[in-house]
Amino acid sequence: MPDLLEFEEPIGVLQKEIEALSMLPSTLDRQRDIARLRDRIQSIREELYESLTPWQRVLVARHPARPTTLDYVEQLFTDFVEIRGDRRFADDHAIVAGPAVYHGQPVMVVGHQKGSDTKQKIYRNFGYARPEGYRKALRAMQLAEKFGRPIVCFVDTPAAYPGIESEERGVAEAIAVNLREMAVLDVPIIVVVHGEGGSGGALGIAVGDRILMHEFAVYSVIPPEGCAALLWRDTNRKIQAAEALKITAPDLLGLGIIDEIVKEPAGGAHTDPVAAGQFLDTALSKALADIGALGSDERLERRYQKFRTMGRVGIIEA
Repeated sequence: MPDLLEFEEPIGVLQKEIEALSMLPSTLDRQRDIARLRDRIQSIREELYESLTPWQRVLVARHPARPTTLDYVEQLFTDFVEIRGDRRFADDHAIVAGPAVYHGQPVMVVGHQKGSDTKQKIYRNFGYARPEGYRKALRAMQLAEKFGRPIVCFVDTPAAYPGIESEERGVAEAIAVNLREMAVLDVPIIVVVHGEGGSGGALGIAVGDRILMHEFAVYSVIPPEGCAALLWRDTNRKIQAAEALKITAPDLLGLGIIDEIVKEPAGGAHTDPVAAGQFLDTALSKALADIGALGSDERLERRYQKFRTMGRVGIIEA
């Protein structure tokens, strides 16, 4: 079982009871007790996840066992071939990209990759992409345009890597170029925010025709801790910051930042990655069909207007 989060303590108590019963000789009554406890766990989990606070959603989005881009690629796509390097400096392991086939349709997959264990997380730099990662992503997307393949972008990063060497090699410029170029790429682009959508590091591969967001993912201009440190000089006010930032899927759907919320299993995608992938498959196939049915000029105009109008929350009359 994945590690429990701090607000899931009632589930932990019941799991310990199950473990204790499992160590005793198996009897019919004992099996019934274990089944009853498991049903109770599921019931509590559903209740907890129906009313998560914004900060609790942040914790779920950051869960170390949450499915990664490559997990979804393995489950939903075939014939994936990874592209490496930006042809300028190096390969960035925090972003993966390559052609694949989705239900018989050739596509291009681009996404952040955090890694699934300690060794992989270090190798992937915990999903913090450097400028060469964004340039590799753009290289892949321009190849997709050349060969007429729709693009599917998976977003899951705390932020772009803020190290000195990243700044020296132009991370801000790399992200800005991606924003400009993705706005005019003449192929359908579907964006899936499935974990953390952090700052410009997320937006660098998140300009698209349809923005899907997982139910317990977050998407924000800054992490709650950073916001609290800047506004109040106190990172302990991160819970208050998470409330104020409007970073949850329901908030962002209401503001028009995203287009659709992708359902997750009760307890989050990490509790049942297969079911999470099935929910995503349904939403992704519909999005590709809807956007693919549009003509080029209409699709590009809608994409432009979508991002051009973001931030309009009301008009004050004189």
